[in-house]
Amino acid sequence: MALPETKFMRTRTHDFIDCSTPEKEYEALLFPLSKVFFFSEWRSKFSKYWQYDPQKLQLIDTLELEVLKKFEHYQIPVIQLRDSLPKEAVCQVFEDTNTAGCDLNFFDLMSSSYCAGDFSLRDDWKHRESRFKSLKVLRKLRNTDFVQAVTLVAGYARRIEAAKQGWNLDKLPGVACGRTEVLKLAKEEYQTWAEPVSRGFEEAARFLHGQKIFDANDVAYPIQLVALSAILTILGDRSRSFQVRCMLERWFWCGMFGEIYTQWHDTQAGRDIVEVPAWLEGGSVPFTITQANFSFERLLSVRKRFGAVYQGLAALLRCEGAIDWSTGEEINDVVYFEEQIDSHHIFPVAWCRKQGIDPKKYNCLVNRTPLSAKTNKRIGSKAPSLYLKEFELHGTVVASFEEILRSHCIKLETLRCDNFDAFFQTRAKALMELIGRAMGKTLNIESIEDVDRYYPNPNENAYKPHPEIIAKC
Repeated sequence: MALPETKFMRTRTHDFIDCSTPEKEYEALLFPLSKVFFFSEWRSKFSKYWQYDPQKLQLIDTLELEVLKKFEHYQIPVIQLRDSLPKEAVCQVFEDTNTAGCDLNFFDLMSSSYCAGDFSLRDDWKHRESRFKSLKVLRKLRNTDFVQAVTLVAGYARRIEAAKQGWNLDKLPGVACGRTEVLKLAKEEYQTWAEPVSRGFEEAARFLHGQKIFDANDVAYPIQLVALSAILTILGDRSRSFQVRCMLERWFWCGMFGEIYTQWHDTQAGRDIVEVPAWLEGGSVPFTITQANFSFERLLSVRKRFGAVYQGLAALLRCEGAIDWSTGEEINDVVYFEEQIDSHHIFPVAWCRKQGIDPKKYNCLVNRTPLSAKTNKRIGSKAPSLYLKEFELHGTVVASFEEILRSHCIKLETLRCDNFDAFFQTRAKALMELIGRAMGKTLNIESIEDVDRYYPNPNENAYKPHPEIIAKC
């Protein structure tokens, strides 16, 4: 049993256990675990207390044989690691043998390695973490994210230095931030680049704020944040120019809506570190942009609240000037947090169910937009025509409401007529155009047959997109 520091405790049966002195321990026949390796001394005092009672002596003989000897002869497994063993192999040993407690990662091994060089990586991270947590969009940044960014910048610096020395292009050092590359990061390289990378993350927070991404939960790909921070570190003051910022925005939205960082993200981050700065100086367009595509089907099929497309579209609408319906204010960072902005249904779920509309249609992104909790409560389960009248009764004039809805890519007349089909068609096209502009691409919308395949519905009143929706944006 576990006793408090006073060694005095009331049991569930309301009895008292008092082990506040050694004599009271002997009386209660309780053996303190702190005496496991000092049993001889304890045994002598215990026997003397009980005046060498044969029954008590037999009891402690049994205790020694069946319990304490097992402690004395317990075998602890030891793995001896040679000095020549690579750090990544050492990390693998730790991961394979650590079957309980906290999972070990490359940050843990780097901390041990750097301690040998009289440098505390953990203390350094705690100092930087306190800086990052003051910025809401960085509050979930992990120590592994940070060392990956440092690894990317250090790898890029080595590559540039090799290029200056005249190395052939195919012989230049690669840039990546997987476990193997992180574990090769020298302490001196970390100390050189840690502070510039910290400023790069702070600049990334400024960049994301400009894209109306205010909170860490809205960052779809943490590894893209790592890549963005590393790129901004490399660019330095050059990242503040209007042209560079616009190009970075295009890269960012292509990565998000193209879902480029879904697989092989460590490799993709290293590729972007090399390609994006070169592109900004007149080189080829990066892979992230050339390969990014966004189909109408993704707009219809996405359901996850914390996916790249879901979060990206909500942020893009805010970036385009989405106005809160209740306050009439543009959704900036203050409104975002104070008004509890989230993605809500435009045509309410209850109303759509009564009309027999397919749940796949009314739950898709076409029927969702960033709204405050107050606005969503006022909408309730009412038909759009009814809740529009309610907004007007609370002082919102028609002209203003038309502008408010336009900021959400919604046509006022489709809501006034409760026309879900017309709303769906026009907003789908507007959202595709919006995403296409952000990606710097002309996006295509699938044919009517393809849309019907996504939403098979025998009801003759089922949604059929207008022919205009299949035209190029």
